[in-house]
Amino acid sequence: MSERAISRTVAESQAERSEIVFPNDVNPIGNLFGGRLMQFIDLVGAVASVRHSRAITVTASMDHLDFVAPVKVGELLILKASVNRAFKTSMEVGVKAMVEDVLGTGEMRHVASAYLTYVALDRSGHKIEVPLVVPETEHQKRRYEDAVARREMRSGETLRKKEIRATIGSVWNL
Repeated sequence: MSERAISRTVAESQAERSEIVFPNDVNPIGNLFGGRLMQFIDLVGAVASVRHSRAITVTASMDHLDFVAPVKVGELLILKASVNRAFKTSMEVGVKAMVEDVLGTGEMRHVASAYLTYVALDRSGHKIEVPLVVPETEHQKRRYEDAVARREMRSGETLRKKEIRATIGSVWNL
């Protein structure tokens, strides 16, 4: 039986991270730095990718990052990640960031969402195959199917950027 025959459910990869936003995390008007939020997103996404692949993973891309609402000093930021789909050696992970009103109603407010791609590696740094994803809920099945379209968009964008770099390199003699 090949390694590829292994599969894991979306639930098996899910990861959650909670952070209190402190003054050193924010800009002069008290909003969480976008880069700091990106770091939190990458970290929780990495945990989900490692749980799914049971391997070392590296971030290949972060795309479709939407900052929906600001996060203020003192707020509780909750990030949830899960593997949407696994390809041969890579995985798309979806991350949703929420703020919980812990001192009031307990309501959750959506503040950001992102899709990231992680690649699984062996200890020598070579790509390895990852288990298949088994979506169980309707929401997971939708994200699983939508991941193919996002992958095609990423591939097209990667090709376009390579062509631009090649043109710029020839113009600048690089």
